[in-house]
Amino acid sequence: MIRFDDVVVRYPRASVDALSGVSLEAHRGALTAVVGPNGSGKSTLVRALIRRTALTRGGIFVDDKPVATMDGAELARTVAVVTQREELAFPVSVLEYVQLGRFPHLGAWHSAGERDRRAVEESIDAAGVRELRERRIDAISGGEWQRVRLARALAQGGSALVLDEPTTFLDVGHEMAVFELLHRLARAGQAVLLVSHQLNLVARFADHMVLFHHGSVSAAGTPDDVMRADVLERVYEWPLVVIRDPAVGAPALVPLRSR
Repeated sequence: MIRFDDVVVRYPRASVDALSGVSLEAHRGALTAVVGPNGSGKSTLVRALIRRTALTRGGIFVDDKPVATMDGAELARTVAVVTQREELAFPVSVLEYVQLGRFPHLGAWHSAGERDRRAVEESIDAAGVRELRERRIDAISGGEWQRVRLARALAQGGSALVLDEPTTFLDVGHEMAVFELLHRLARAGQAVLLVSHQLNLVARFADHMVLFHHGSVSAAGTPDDVMRADVLERVYEWPLVVIRDPAVGAPALVPLRSR
């Protein structure tokens, strides 16, 4: 389980908090989705988890262990993260990049074993990038790169998977495939924490939704609890209606033309 307890983050020279007293939990066996407008603090939440930004107050815990006390390798073995942005200094093959996910698990001599090789191959298949296996990462599309990054996180393993906008650049088919995969991983016992702008897809798949607004939690609960027109209009500052998805019955947001 990942737990954020009264987390406050303020960036240097900022006049307001990027996160203001945020508390939430992402449980094993569940898909927890964090949603909200641009600049509401969603990506800062991920950055705080992986210690790329310091906490002003509060704590972050993985299986009740403070992240602040974990060394980098231990954190990487426990939580696999797909950040919103990533640039590699040197182009490598897709296979070599996915193999990097096993680095936290390797011994003193950094020699990969059969278990590592199997994890890499299974992750390549799960992310649907086998046809890209020998390609260089600077010779694939943005959508293909997103799926390769997901494969690396899957190879990394651990009890929790955290993803910041993992379906950016993906077409409808691959977008659905990613959400279906995350749903299966959660059902298999992982804690999956997803940051996404795709409210309608999130409402289909998430067990728990957390809506951010100006660095705070504005609403939390089931998709039915959060996907309410009065709540979403206030946060997104745009007229909308919430209907029922005719395919699965989940709540679905329909933005309206400006009045």
